[in-house]
Parts: sequence; structure tokens; C-alpha cells
Amino acid sequence: MPDLDLIITPLPAFKDNYLWLLVRGDEAAIVDPGDAEPVIQALEQRKLRLRAILATHHHADHVGGAMALKQRYGAAVYGPARENIAAVDHPLANGDQIEVLATKFQVLDIPGHTAGHIAFFAAQLNPPAVFCGDTLFACGCGRLFEGTPEQMLTSLDRLAALPVTTRVYCGHEYTVANIRFAMAVEPGNRELQARAASATAMRRRGEPTLPSTIGLELATNPFMRCDNPAVRAAASGLATGAGFARVSTFAAMRSWKDGFQ
Repeated sequence: MPDLDLIITPLPAFKDNYLWLLVRGDEAAIVDPGDAEPVIQALEQRKLRLRAILATHHHADHVGGAMALKQRYGAAVYGPARENIAAVDHPLANGDQIEVLATKFQVLDIPGHTAGHIAFFAAQLNPPAVFCGDTLFACGCGRLFEGTPEQMLTSLDRLAALPVTTRVYCGHEYTVANIRFAMAVEPGNRELQARAASATAMRRRGEPTLPSTIGLELATNPFMRCDNPAVRAAASGLATGAGFARVSTFAAMRSWKDGFQ
């Protein structure tokens, strides 16, 4: 394969999903194809050959199009070993490594949103990239459908340990709504205030707010700031003593966010 840069492009789907199209030369891979049609359209328009499908978790808006794409293009399908996804023929767990489009990806277990959720981390890219599905969002995190606060916090810690320059490719355009919540938690955070203005302007122009970076999330995302005094104080304001520990701080934030308008 020619030594070409890996190009990463969002394909919008449904109300607010992003399917991530990876292209190197005339070959492609797709991350979390909840819908096959936008992928087929992009492949046909650009005359690309689909080589691989990467799935982070089993929810239909992330894998609903995987089988149709596999059958149409014969692409290999990589996904979590601890979840039941019919299309997957390469089940993966923490520490596994795969090579797709001449790019090495390390698999990270990041349960919480679902029981077997995984991420794909490409350290060799410049900057590095992580595809994290619905675990980490821009200025937010996923709901705890199948996991516990302890599991989700551990997963976020695992992502927080990646290089700060790592680009974060998550599954949904939730940024502006997430920022509204973050501002309620930490209204004095100046970096968060700047992010609010920037994200709002991007959405008004019809631009995606993604990818984010690990560094930006550490500076502005309340779910990755459970050691921060202001975030802990907000947790204690919700439940007496909640801010004395990281897990209880996270649990209070997640519960608040679940009902936040």
C-alpha cells in the first residue's frame, strides 16, 4: 500500500451519530456503522474498497449496518469479545492489537456504557487517535446502561492516561448539550467557557465539534475531573458527602446529568 496519510472523516447518521470513515489510498475502514447506507454512498462516490469494520459495542446505532456491509464488501469485522454482535468475526479484548489500513490499533476494554465496550487506540498516528464509541463524549460520558460507576470511572481513567494530544473520535454530536451541563457543574472554568463559545459557533456553521482531544477533556469534562475541588463541591451539593471520593463524585455527576434539562 502506498505511504499515504490516514484520512478520518465523519459520516453523519440518524439524528446525531457519527460513523467514522478511515481512508488510506483507495482502501477504507468504517468505525461503528449503525447504518450501511451512508457508508455505501461514500464508498461508491469515492471508489473505495472497504477492508475492515470496527465496532466498539453492540448497540444498534453502532452496528446495525455491519452485517450488510460485510456481506456486500467481504470486509473483516472487529468487535468486542464480551458482547454478542453477529457480524463480528474477529472478537477482541483488552491488550489485543490489530492492523487495519497499515495502522496498528491497540484494543482497550472500557466497560460502563455496555458491559463489553472497547476502544481502538492508534498510537502511531500523528497525533494519536482513539475511537471510543459511547464511553467518552466531548465534555461528557455515556449513560450506565450495563455497568457501574466504578467501571465507568476506571474506563475514563484508562482513556485519560492516553497522550494529551490524542484525538477523541466518539459516536455522537452531543457536545453543546454536554457543555451546558458542564457549565452548571463548574461555571468558573475559563477553558470551559471558551469551549462553549467555540462549539456553539461550530454548530451554527454546521460543522462537527469532533474530534476532541484528551487534553481538552481533562480541562473541561466534569466526568474526567472528579479530583477537581469545584466538581467535588458540586457533587457534595447534590448529596451529603458525595464529593469526598472520586467514585461517589462521578456517581453524583452521572445521576444529575441523567435528569439534566
